Amino acid sequence: MKNVLPLLLLFALPFTLKAQYLTGVATRYNDSFVEWFFYVEDSDEEGTLKLTWQFREDDWTEWDYRIGEIFGDIKMKWKGQPDEWELRGDNKIVTAKTIWRGDFREWRISDGNRTLTLKTKWGNLWDEWELRDTRHGNFTMYTNWERDPRDWTIIDEMNEDVPFETKMMMMFVVIFNSSPRQ
Repeated sequence: MKNVLPLLLLFALPFTLKAQYLTGVATRYNDSFVEWFFYVEDSDEEGTLKLTWQFREDDWTEWDYRIGEIFGDIKMKWKGQPDEWELRGDNKIVTAKTIWRGDFREWRISDGNRTLTLKTKWGNLWDEWELRDTRHGNFTMYTNWERDPRDWTIIDEMNEDVPFETKMMMMFVVIFNSSPRQ
């Protein structure tokens, strides 16, 4: 009996973990895009996404995120090439890369187990983004006010097996590419 209890706890743990669904993201300050709050369904806690080096005016290459005990960083993979990013958090690596070099309207997001394509809904507008394929569920982001990239609503209907880090990378790709660098 002594040996059975730890095994039962080990097998029950994955069923007690709850998937985290993003619901929105907003800038902390109205005139700056270097710090964001993001919101998760069924959580009173706000997450933060911050530019790592806020006092370096032209360095938008490294970001840190945290919500509760979940944290990680997002970095530009190659200096001077904003079309490839890497997120590291919770022993996971998620990559984001433009499908076509220099075209920031369509991204391939990969976490090692799945590859998703995130794109602007309308080619010439950056106010609404969505997944091309819904095989792993739906993920849509749109601005709360037209052409105002400070506040976003997130419709996160992804399957429970899609990790939070993958969703975080999708959210980051949208806000980074839809916001001015100020």
